Amino acid sequence: MLAIPHIGRLPAGPLNAISDVAGVTVGHVTLAQGALQTGVTVIQPHQGDPFRDKVPAAAAVFNGFGKSIGLVQVQELGLLETPIALTNTLSVGSVATAQIISAIQANPEIGRSDPTVNPLVFECNDGYLNDIQAMAINAEHYQQALANAAPEFAQGAVGAGRGMSCFDLKGGIGSASRYATIGDQQYCVGALVLANFGKLAALTLAGKHIGEELIRLRQPVAEIPEMGSIIMIIATDAPLDARQLGRLATRCGVGLGRTGSIYGHGSGDLALAFSTAQTVPYRACSVLRRSFSLYDNLLDPLFEAVVDSTEQAIVNALFAAESVTGRDGHQRQSLREAAAGLP
Repeated sequence: MLAIPHIGRLPAGPLNAISDVAGVTVGHVTLAQGALQTGVTVIQPHQGDPFRDKVPAAAAVFNGFGKSIGLVQVQELGLLETPIALTNTLSVGSVATAQIISAIQANPEIGRSDPTVNPLVFECNDGYLNDIQAMAINAEHYQQALANAAPEFAQGAVGAGRGMSCFDLKGGIGSASRYATIGDQQYCVGALVLANFGKLAALTLAGKHIGEELIRLRQPVAEIPEMGSIIMIIATDAPLDARQLGRLATRCGVGLGRTGSIYGHGSGDLALAFSTAQTVPYRACSVLRRSFSLYDNLLDPLFEAVVDSTEQAIVNALFAAESVTGRDGHQRQSLREAAAGLP
């Protein structure tokens, strides 16, 4: 039986998930009925109100074939001010509206005496398994996913990952964490991915090229162009500014590449990293902002943790996902089922 490998040499946290970073929680809502195979996943960066207490963040775009909302302001200001939402491509608008409504409920002066809020929604195209034209995700689903957010959460074909495909197998939500030591201090790096990319022949697990082996075990399947994506979210408790978090986000590409991705033409490959070490208040209480961050020449252990946790999160998504049949009878087999015949 194919076993889940441990990627790299760094230790994982107790949950081996992004929520090993204290305060980070994840919630899902899953729609799984006939042609509707989709959902929404929400990541809370801390337990307070992110509009009032923002966290430093930065994004990296490896291949920009995507329809996300909110990245322009993150790039400009280097801050998150809502939870991070993941869903399917055609539900981005409804989820962004739900985020705005949720923020206004908590802060009634948004758009009046307060500035407007920047929703942050990432997407992947689950249209092979899901009737994406139904645009079934609504504000109630977002609110429920937000209410469901907890340190322990399901992975695989759940939430936004329900209808996703990865290496022509069943993909979805995966998460992992690693501890990195800098000086006498240990920091946690957590990753969460929405994995919906890749062609089976390229699949690589912990350096082993098993895609071709799996192809020999399968019935012939129609070859279709890659139309997937991957969203990679990194959280850390290390004290970093937005520029440094951008450096962490770019290291996600190394972990992604190790699994066999080539950032295909139709694949939107995006990463976002944020730090929980300090928050930025909405209303400044002094003229000068006091902040602190690690020296750049000390960041290599964090880079290693990002690379390994990203790769591990993709691997975990594949191992956790169950087989799914969806729109028009389309099927995606789980990795465990596909690999049942391997020695």
